[in-house]
Amino acid sequence: MLQAKNYQRTYTKALVLLGSNVTFELEDSAKLVRDALNCLSERGLRITSISPYYSTACFPAGAGPDFINVAAQLWVDESAADLLTMLHQVEDAFGRERPSRWAQRSLDIDLIAYGGCVSPDRDTFLHWMNLPLERQMKEAPDQLILPHPRLQDRGFALIPLADVAPDWRHPVLGKTIKEMAEALSEGQKSEVSLFEMG
Repeated sequence: MLQAKNYQRTYTKALVLLGSNVTFELEDSAKLVRDALNCLSERGLRITSISPYYSTACFPAGAGPDFINVAAQLWVDESAADLLTMLHQVEDAFGRERPSRWAQRSLDIDLIAYGGCVSPDRDTFLHWMNLPLERQMKEAPDQLILPHPRLQDRGFALIPLADVAPDWRHPVLGKTIKEMAEALSEGQKSEVSLFEMG
């Protein structure tokens, strides 16, 4: 008689940031992000926490309409690579195109962190974290870099993430999301404001 083996799943806390600047009507972008969150759930991803909706200035300045940004915490048993594939599939389902870096987009879903993982290795992570802005605008990694190498610099990511995972600690910098958000300049903080859906 065959006995079923009991395989125990290993779950990891993943942090994602969703954004849209599909039109100058922020309400349209907010509805699209809301629909994308529903799509993630429908595809079996367990969302444990969602931040409020934020309006954030487009980066770099003048590149398009302002963004709606929302952070979400997931509890996943997929690998980081498989999770990223799922996120890209949802982007594609919402008509995401990638004509150029920082181009206007209908939907952007970034995998910000996957537990305490540093991927693919510490040296590669440090290379992309320390890349000067002028090179960032011309170069993009051809592999998944975790955590997101510019997380510590970006108010539009840190402020929503502080709502869902304030105590998550950066595995290289050693700082929590709350600490990194508090260290932002007043100018950076002022570029991110709560958005109330109508």
